[in-house]
Amino acid sequence: MKSSASLKFIGDGYEGFYTAGLTMISNDSIKKFTHVSSDDDNTVLSTDDGLRLSVTHVRDKESDATNVVTSFKNDGKEAVTLEMMTSFLFTGIKADKVHRIRSFWSEEGRLKTDVLADLNLERAWNNMAYRVEKFGTVGTMPVRSYFPFVALEDSESGTFTGVLLCSPASWQIEIIIREDDTYTLAGGIADRDFGHWSKEIKPGEEFIAPRAIAATGNSLLDVCDKLVKAQHPDISPVDDHMGIVFNEYCTTWGHPSYDNLKKMADKLEGKGIQYLVMDSGWYGATDSNWWESTGDWEVNEEIFPGGLKPICDYIRSKGMIPGIWFEYETVGYKSRLFNDAEHLLNKDGHVLTVGNRRFLDLEDPWVKDFLDKHVTGLLKDSGYENKNGRNQLEEIFAVFYKLYQNEPDFFRYIYFFDAYVVCQKISAERLSPYQTVSESVQEIIESAIHKGLEDGSISSVYRNCEKQLYYSLMHTLFSTSQKLSLSSNMLKMDKENDAVQQLKLLGEILSGGLK
Repeated sequence: MKSSASLKFIGDGYEGFYTAGLTMISNDSIKKFTHVSSDDDNTVLSTDDGLRLSVTHVRDKESDATNVVTSFKNDGKEAVTLEMMTSFLFTGIKADKVHRIRSFWSEEGRLKTDVLADLNLERAWNNMAYRVEKFGTVGTMPVRSYFPFVALEDSESGTFTGVLLCSPASWQIEIIIREDDTYTLAGGIADRDFGHWSKEIKPGEEFIAPRAIAATGNSLLDVCDKLVKAQHPDISPVDDHMGIVFNEYCTTWGHPSYDNLKKMADKLEGKGIQYLVMDSGWYGATDSNWWESTGDWEVNEEIFPGGLKPICDYIRSKGMIPGIWFEYETVGYKSRLFNDAEHLLNKDGHVLTVGNRRFLDLEDPWVKDFLDKHVTGLLKDSGYENKNGRNQLEEIFAVFYKLYQNEPDFFRYIYFFDAYVVCQKISAERLSPYQTVSESVQEIIESAIHKGLEDGSISSVYRNCEKQLYYSLMHTLFSTSQKLSLSSNMLKMDKENDAVQQLKLLGEILSGGLK
C-alpha cells in the first residue's frame, strides 16, 4: 500500500463543492505542491518557496503491513501555520462496506459495520459534490467514541483494507467519494474544524504527523491481526495466555477493604482467575466517596491496616496476582492538591475544572516527581517504608508469627543455645557474631519505634525510653514464641488453643498499648 498526503495552511482557500466544515483534503495549499520524487519507500512533494511534504513507507516483514510516516519541513523564509495535515491518504479503494469499532466507557470495543451507501457515500450524479463520512475523537481519550481504526471491505472481491492511526490525542478519519466509484481514505490529527488544531512551523522546523499502519487482507480478522503484529507488542510471559481478570468494583462499589477483598480471594481461589484487581476507594478518607479523594494516592490504613502489602500477600497466597486501579492524572476536590494551581492544567488562564475534579499537568517536573513517589513508588515498594512507625512494628511482629508457624524449631534452638551459653560461661568475645546479627535486627526495630514517636502513631510517653521499649517488646514476643515452641502441646489444655493465634493476640495487645 502506498500513501499520499495532504495539508492546509491558515489563510489559503478551501475547496468548494460542499466541503466546508466537512473536509479540508482538497484545498489551495496542497495544490501548490508538485511531485518531486517517488519510489517504493518514499514520496516527496515540494513548493517553489521551500516547503517540503514527505511520506515514508516501511514494510513490516513479520506482519506484511506498512508503516506510514508523513512529515512537513519548512525550508522557506517565512513561518506557516498548519490547520490540517494527514498521516495517511489512500485513494482508489473499491469498497461497499466500512468496519469501525465504537467505544464509550462501559461499552468498549463494539464492532460497527455499515453499508457505505447507507451513509450517503455515493457519488453525486454530476461527480461534483464531495460525500464525506468523518469520525474521530477530541481530547486525550483516543478511544472514547471510536477506536482510531477503519477497514473498508469490497464484498465482490473479498478484499479488506485496514488502517490504524497511532494517535494519543485528538484524531480524525475521513471516507470520501466524489468523481468515480472508488473511495479516498484519509486520517491524522483532528484538524482545525474538527479538533481546533493548528501548528505554527517556523523556517527550519519540521513537523511529523502521528504514524499510521496499513494492511490489506482477505478478512477483517486477517487485517486486524496484521495491524496488531506490526506494532510488535511486548507481551509479558505472564500475560501471553490472556488470563482472566476479576475487577472488584461492582462488588464493593468503591469501598474496598482488607476484609472484603480477603473474602473475595477466598471465593475466587481455584476458579481460574489470574488477576484480582482492587478498584477505586483504597485511598483517601473513610468518610469520602472514591472520586472526591483522587490525587493524594495515600493508602487508607483504616480499611487496609498495615497498607496494601498484607492484602496483596493474601491474594498471592490464593494463587492470584493482585492489581490496583489508578486515575493518576485526576485531583478530587478533597485532595490536598485541588487548590495547588501551580501544578494543575490550565485553560484560558484558569484552572481546568470538570465535575469537581481537576487535572495534574503531566509536563510539570514536580508532578512527575510526585507521581514517581506516590504511584510508581507504591507499586514498586513493598509498602513498608510508607507505613507509620506503629504499622512498621506490626509488620515486624507478623514476621514472628510466620517464623513460628513455619520454623518453630528456630525458637527451640535459640532457647537451648542461650541455656548452653550460660551453663558453659561462653565469653562475650566469642559471641560477637551472634551479637552483630542481633544488633542488625535491633536497628530495624528501633528505627520503627523512632519513626512512630515522630509521626505520632506511638504515644509520646515512650519518647525517653526507646531502647527499653525495644527490649520489652522483643523479649515479650521472643519469650512467648520460645515457650510455645517448647510446650504448646504438652498438656491437653494447650492443644485446645492455637499457638499462632496466641502470638497474634499478643502482638495486637502490644501494638494497642503503644497508641
